[in-house]
Parts: sequence; structure tokens; C-alpha cells
Amino acid sequence: MSATQWAEDAAATIMERCDRLAELTSMDGGIERVYLSPEMARAYELVGGWMKDAGLAVSIDPAGNLRGRAEGNQPSLPALVLGSHLDSVPDAGKYDGILGVITALSVAEHLVKSGATASLPFAIEVVGFGDEEGARFGATLLGSYALGGGWNDEWLDLTDANGVTMRQAFTDFGLDPDRVAEAAHSVEDAIGYLEFHIEQGPILEQKDRALSSVSSIAAASRYMVTIHGLSSHIATPYDLRHDALTAAANIIAGVDEISRSAGTRANVGEISAEPGGVNVIAGKATFSLDLRAGTDELRDETFARIWAMADRVCAEYGVTMERTCIHTADSAQCDPFLRSCIEQGIEQAEGKEAFGLISYPGHDGMAVAGLLPIAMLYVRCKGGISHSPLESVREDDVAYGAEAFERAILNVADRLHERAERQPLTADIVLGMGA
Repeated sequence: MSATQWAEDAAATIMERCDRLAELTSMDGGIERVYLSPEMARAYELVGGWMKDAGLAVSIDPAGNLRGRAEGNQPSLPALVLGSHLDSVPDAGKYDGILGVITALSVAEHLVKSGATASLPFAIEVVGFGDEEGARFGATLLGSYALGGGWNDEWLDLTDANGVTMRQAFTDFGLDPDRVAEAAHSVEDAIGYLEFHIEQGPILEQKDRALSSVSSIAAASRYMVTIHGLSSHIATPYDLRHDALTAAANIIAGVDEISRSAGTRANVGEISAEPGGVNVIAGKATFSLDLRAGTDELRDETFARIWAMADRVCAEYGVTMERTCIHTADSAQCDPFLRSCIEQGIEQAEGKEAFGLISYPGHDGMAVAGLLPIAMLYVRCKGGISHSPLESVREDDVAYGAEAFERAILNVADRLHERAERQPLTADIVLGMGA
């Protein structure tokens, strides 16, 4: 089954536009585009122009997100928000976040120019979030937290690598930092959030499928763990050693074993040992620990097992452990009603039975989920590689994805029409549809 002609044409345009955005970078020989930067301003000018050409009303909100809006069957209806992010990690690929924004824009353009928006019981709003990755100021999901009502004014005092505060960056970008919270939607002016995104994992490729829905965005917690022992000479007998590094190595191996058996995802990405002499037993070892799980309960249960194991290792090696949580986020469950509309769209586009995946990477939907029902559509990426210049998607997959995403929007509209005739739509009504 092939995609429709408009979707194939749209996919070619989407790929070209992702190539053009990849040129807007602060990094020589690679892609880097961060929050409230000159490169982001240029990206907004480019994407904003495409939005205007698509027939959308364009604005930059007080949080520095780019928005394009198309009205539904009457003015000022609450919006179905279609979003992802336009910022990147350092040395990024072309598609993480960006593909979602440009695909949403292409779908919105087709709905407008085909006249379909005239029958929608909601407005369409395409959002390019200014920050999801946190590459400039360290805090992540800034744009989507602002839209979802979760903005924290303390973030304004964070500084970037050059010592520039976020407050100053807002001012330099032409925005008032004291008005950021005004970017928030409410349950009366938005009914839900849909996000199109590359999988950033290998499951779709392994299944030889182009698309899936997302069942939930995983719960995540990150710790810095420090093992305290005693530095001494290599000549120290084993039964008298307090070897922090060997204890840390055993704990890390235990983390891997426990995470595998629990069905979670864990990673130790940083490790250091002191004093670092080749013939000196380490008196201190520090490592990072990032763990993701499909539910909050599974994350917490897995950590309980990890810490119990770590305590046993520490007792065996005569060392102590100190741990500090540096990030935590609860899981975001995708709304059953919106997810069913996406899965119906996948089946209409691909002609194959849809299925869902847990999203172990975090996404903007996590921040929006505190306010609005959310759902996501995943598209296959080569080798599951992301956050890398090797990031790659197939044009035919993007065509299927664009068609499925449009059909999902129309499925939402079809199912809500009767309710819209009886009462104004709100996010609470959409949530109730999945009950």
C-alpha cells in the first residue's frame, strides 16, 4: 500500500526543509541550535515564513516558542496543538524534533489549502518549541513547560557557558522575561496535544514497520553516585583494601543486571576515580546513573533493588555510598482516545495493524501532559540512531507518517463533532472520551 500523492509530495518537501534548517547552526561542521540564540531567530524567520505561506497566523509566544494557527469551523475555537522542538543537542542530526515540527506544518498546510479546516470543530496550532534539549541552560523542556503551565521563574537565573543568564537571553531575543508564564494554554483554549517524532530506537526497524503509536513516555530519574573508600598503595592486601573504584564497578555491573531483568533502561555515562594514580587504590569513585521505566512504580521498584544491591556491595568492600538525585520526571501516559485516533490513522495510511511502544527518550509531551491529554506518532529511524549526525529517516516512511498524522487529526474531529454540537470542546471532554 503506497501513500497518497499529496503525502509523497509533502514528504519530499519535509526532507528538503529539514536540510535547510540544518544549515542554521552555531557549530562548524555540525548542527547546534540552542534556545534564544541568533540561529534560533533565523530558524523562526524561515519556518515562520513557511507557516505564513501555509495560511497560518504566526507569532512568537512569551516563552520564545514559534506558533502558527489555523482556525476551525468558526473563530476562536480551542486548539488541537501539534508540536515538537526546533532546538538541538551539540553535533545533532537533522530530524530529532525538527521532523515533527515540519511534518505538522505540512499537514496543517494541506488541511488549510484543501478546505478541511472549515469543518474542524477545533483550531489547529503548530508549535515549534524553542527548548526541549536543555543544551544551553541545563534545564530541559523549557518551551513545553511554559505552554503546559509548568514554567518555573527560578530558571531565569540559570546561566549558559558564557555566563549569560536566561533572563538576559530573553531580553536579547526581544522578549520580556517577566511575561514567560503568559505562554501557557488552559484546558478551555486547547483540547489536546499530538506529537510526531522519530523513534530514537531500533524497534520499528526490527519489526520492519514505518510507524507506531506511543503508549507512554517513560519515567526517568538521574543520580550522581559517589563511593567513598580509602586511597592506599597497590601493595595493600585485598582484605585490608577499601577500594572505591572496584566497588563502583561491581555496582555498575549490578545495575545492568537488575535493569535488564526489570525491563527498564539504565545507563552509566560518566565515571571518574580519585586520586587517579596507576598504582594507587582509588579512595573515591563517582558515576552517573540514568534509569527509564514505563511507569513510575516500575522506576521506583527498580531503584529500590539497585540501592539494596549497592548497599551489599559497599558492605563487602568496606566503602560508603552517597547519592544525589539531579533530575526526575514521572511517566506521561498517552491519552487512550487520542492514541486510538493515531492508531486508526496508522492503519488507514499503512494498511497494517497498529501497535504502541514505550518512549524511553523524553519528549515535549511530558511537559504538556500536566495540562492536556497527549498522544504521539513514531516514525522509524535508521539503526535507532539519534542525537548524532548519523540520524536518518526514509522519505517513504515520512510520507506514511504525514498521511497517518493528518488522518489522526481528522479522526479526532470526526469523533468529537457530535460533542462539539452540544457543548464547547475542552481538554476535559477529550480526556473523558478515553475513559
